[in-house]
Amino acid sequence: MGSFFQMFIKILSTILIFNIQCYVLKSNAQIDQSNIFALCSGNITSSTYLSNLNLVLSSLANSFNKTTVHNGYYNDTIGRKPNIAYGSYQCRGDLTVEACRSHVDLAAKEIIRRCPSSEEAVITFKELAVLKYSAKSFFTIMRDKPSFTLPNANSVTNPEEFNPGFDKLTKNLLAEVASNGVSSSSSSTNKKLYAIGDIEITPSQKIHGLAQCSSDISVNNCTQCLRGEIDDIRKRFSGREGGRVICWSCYFRYETFSFYELNATSPPFSSPVNPKHSKRKFPLKLFLMIFVPLVVIVLSIIIILYFCIMKRKKKVLEKKIEDIDEIQSDESLQFNFSTISAATHNFSDASKLGRGGFGTVYKGTLSDGQEIAVKRLSENSGQGEEEFKNEVVLLVKLQHKNLVRLLGFCLDGEEKLLVYELMKHGSLDQFLFDPVKRTYLNWERRYKIIGGIAKGLLYLHEDSRLKIIHRDLKASNVLLGEDMVPKISDFGMARIFLVNQNQASTKRICGTFGYMAPEYAMHGKFSVKSDVYSFGVLILEILSGKRSNSFGGFEGAENVLSYAWGLWKEERSMELLDPTLRECYSANEVMRCIQIGLLCVQEDVANRPTMAWIIHMLNNHSVTLPSPLSPSAFLLRGKTEPEIHSEDGDNISVNQMSMTEFYPR
Repeated sequence: MGSFFQMFIKILSTILIFNIQCYVLKSNAQIDQSNIFALCSGNITSSTYLSNLNLVLSSLANSFNKTTVHNGYYNDTIGRKPNIAYGSYQCRGDLTVEACRSHVDLAAKEIIRRCPSSEEAVITFKELAVLKYSAKSFFTIMRDKPSFTLPNANSVTNPEEFNPGFDKLTKNLLAEVASNGVSSSSSSTNKKLYAIGDIEITPSQKIHGLAQCSSDISVNNCTQCLRGEIDDIRKRFSGREGGRVICWSCYFRYETFSFYELNATSPPFSSPVNPKHSKRKFPLKLFLMIFVPLVVIVLSIIIILYFCIMKRKKKVLEKKIEDIDEIQSDESLQFNFSTISAATHNFSDASKLGRGGFGTVYKGTLSDGQEIAVKRLSENSGQGEEEFKNEVVLLVKLQHKNLVRLLGFCLDGEEKLLVYELMKHGSLDQFLFDPVKRTYLNWERRYKIIGGIAKGLLYLHEDSRLKIIHRDLKASNVLLGEDMVPKISDFGMARIFLVNQNQASTKRICGTFGYMAPEYAMHGKFSVKSDVYSFGVLILEILSGKRSNSFGGFEGAENVLSYAWGLWKEERSMELLDPTLRECYSANEVMRCIQIGLLCVQEDVANRPTMAWIIHMLNNHSVTLPSPLSPSAFLLRGKTEPEIHSEDGDNISVNQMSMTEFYPR
């Protein structure tokens, strides 16, 4: 069966190549391989403008979700003087909404990469979308500079026929653009300033043209801009079979082959010259020669992509099996049960460090004196042998100074053990909520702990081989190593998804109330922003020295969120700070942490920052932070143990265990 499919793919590939070659030869078209052109000017001197610019570009990319985009045009402004950012885009008139969305999204990302510190920039992505931004307003203003001029490499062989045809084509296109602009909506940003058409020069040669302006300029300014571009073409592209001029406000292109979609065009223009050439109907033979191969090509590509995807999935599975085999064969990661039993004094109560949802943790000492922490999974932990091996494979590969390091494992009959490095200082909650030990956590240590936890989460979310969502980040799951370096722990049972996702849902809600994001606690939906929410709660606990859910009506607040939010609204946020810190703290750093914590716990997932942006805000005090919105009303009401039901109506138990989601990158 495999050889048959391979032969089938080879045959389809041959047909594909043959048809492409035939199509290129028949059309005699010079396909321009250039994709992206960008012009950048000026330097950004204000971090506020940079923040506003990022928000504007995000608004442009997401405009399709929040409004109707008319005629492929959209603009937005964000900020206040003197740091206002202006941005807009114009998609070519023959694009579908989905194609426009895709090109704008890519252009918004690419313009940042190409112009990272420019005050003003314009980019055209595959000539199908023009995106621009500036620190000065340019809406409704005609600008024909800067511009991109891109000539076709082929020369005209019959200029005495070609040039008059080109003149007539441009005249018709200008008239069509003006007519469309007058007949469309009267709104200043909703005009259809777009036209396409063709002219027959000889029975075997046509000139195809496209003219378009940004929908926000007037009809008169549009025709003025296009005339300027056409004059440039006559001067710079004389004797060329085609060319393009793209500027801020308009776009013109002509070629001897069709380069636009016909679903948005008016009928072809009549031929202005050579009346001796009689008009001919589109030959059936030519139709079959062009469109039948195209259908074959599309089907061939679909089939080839299908088999490529299947092959990739097979490689992922093989890699997973190789990893499991590798870890089983690596003796340095395997411990004998007798060795672990001896190290923990036969798992005595005196060696017990704590108990969680998946089992009990013991302190142990190996024969060489190395101290270890052993997690002995309970029989009802829900993990089978393969799941256990899979978790070990994944955890061993996680290497970061802010994650607890897995030293090895033991699999002996029903016994499943995980061996970790021992954190002598214990967990963060043992210091933070102890009236004596908390004095050891001065402001400098607390600030470093916040930053360390953030770096560990960033590694899990973005920098590791897998996208990992912890789902139970809390003070007791942060261990303290040498020099009080924080290390995230308790990764629990892993699940692997073969398809990259931004959000998932589950019927089994596992975690700790008070730290759980509302969309997860109430609906089972989780993402990296769920961890961001838990991190925000943890920041407020570190600042206040109080457990999230143990306020008991302190100053009318039910939890640390409602307390912090009430102080923020009354501009008394510094009162949140743990009294044991007295005057030994940085007021600026404390206020930034409070604001970041409140930004993390906003109810709308989209308003919560990413861990990368959180670290940027922690490390760069010149960055202006946005004002937070109210946290979830669900948590402000103080409901710390809501009744949660699965989709099939059964009650779901809640315990102190964590479950981690693993997504391949």
